[in-house]
Amino acid sequence: MLADLTWPEAGERAAAGAILAIAVGATEQHGPHLPLSTDTDIAGALCARLAAARPDVLVGPAIPYGASGEHAGFPGTLSIGQAALELLVVELCRSATDTFDRILLVNWHGGNVEPLCRAKDLLRAESRDVRVYLPRFDGDLHAGRSETALQLALAPGRVRGDRAAAGDQRPLAELLPVLRAAGVRAVSANGVLGDPAGATETEGAALLDHLGTDLIDRTRLWWPENSAERTGT
Repeated sequence: MLADLTWPEAGERAAAGAILAIAVGATEQHGPHLPLSTDTDIAGALCARLAAARPDVLVGPAIPYGASGEHAGFPGTLSIGQAALELLVVELCRSATDTFDRILLVNWHGGNVEPLCRAKDLLRAESRDVRVYLPRFDGDLHAGRSETALQLALAPGRVRGDRAAAGDQRPLAELLPVLRAAGVRAVSANGVLGDPAGATETEGAALLDHLGTDLIDRTRLWWPENSAERTGT
């Protein structure tokens, strides 16, 4: 972990070609049964898996705030909005590339995607080697079975299973116009988009393995191990 190092130690890791991986999450409602840190927890777990698989990966402190305006109205949600997140990522990566040649942003919140991609495009136009990992998997939208299973695999004691309940289960294409206009509160009183019923720790561990492998494979395409070669866009 970068935060555990001294500045000379960080310099040594950078000189050896370390990739700096930063989890980008959120502090937002995840129904009545999951902690507000869920997005940050999952993104951080993926970074840790990548670092365990590749000794040239160094994990930086996570970004625990994101563009979560669609979750306004639920106590505890702390959103900095798209413009602030974009600026934060741009300035953070400009600073980070003073030390590290390669920066990987690992995201786990849909509302962060647009500002992260804009920030990445600007940084790459400045000749900074910054990549964004956006996980893809079959699952429900928010605080449903998928995220509940992942949290059960990461920290089962933080899941309030007795409070878990289904929310709006319509597909994203149908929900999106309302979500953009009025937020999650307009379609789901409990903040869940999906149904957490049936989620298990075993299911979560399997999904975490799948996502971790995908992240490792994607990173290898961008930055082959033990090679200075750069590929991809």
